Amino acid sequence: MTKPISVQLYTVRKAMASDRDGTLSRLAEIGYRCVEPYDPVSDPKGFRRVADELGLSLSGTHAYALLSMEPAAVFDAIATIGSELVIVPGGIAHEEFTTRDGLARTADLLNGLAEQASGLGMQLGYHNHWWEIEPRIDGRHAIEVLADLLAPGVFLELDTYWAAVGGADVPALLGRLGDRVRALHVKDGPVVKGEPHTAVGRGAMPVPEVLAAAPDAWRVVELDECATDIFDALADSHAYLTSLERS
Repeated sequence: MTKPISVQLYTVRKAMASDRDGTLSRLAEIGYRCVEPYDPVSDPKGFRRVADELGLSLSGTHAYALLSMEPAAVFDAIATIGSELVIVPGGIAHEEFTTRDGLARTADLLNGLAEQASGLGMQLGYHNHWWEIEPRIDGRHAIEVLADLLAPGVFLELDTYWAAVGGADVPALLGRLGDRVRALHVKDGPVVKGEPHTAVGRGAMPVPEVLAAAPDAWRVVELDECATDIFDALADSHAYLTSLERS
């Protein structure tokens, strides 16, 4: 695994809101060399300046704003922060993942955005939660059916924890999705909805097996909620994932 470990900045959203620059500096001090923003339209020039000063590159960026703003403006901000991978992290009605017709509409939406992204030298992807996993269509997880409907250039960022919460055998799911998966959200915890997450390696997820099933995908740490100090958990997560890479 040669790609540096990344961190989804939503994990530290509270700290980012009060001190963006200091938060990014603290992540760099922990050892993270990549980050994944969640709001690229918020001061993209300022973000790029600080990231460059700290030597932080981007593994990708989430872009909810693509579903609520003029896409051209969002893509312009993403170009400014310097991300080639653009990820839609939800924002589509849960019901759309319960029928083939809904999945077809979802694929049409994502494929249209992907075509715009491609013209700008970017690739578009989709990030799951549990509601794209729980529904079964002809015995397959909805995310698998969606993958078949997506244009070849549209990738998946599989949130491994929410896939497990949704009832998937995550290593097996990754094996079936194959090269469609370009990035993983790596998180840990009790694998129960509504319960806080833990540092990676401290919960119930079979992390080594999950990572082995997608060896070339970006590892992006994300802890939506955490019962312990979030920076301690991020440091422990980085140390654990680094130890796995060295073993």
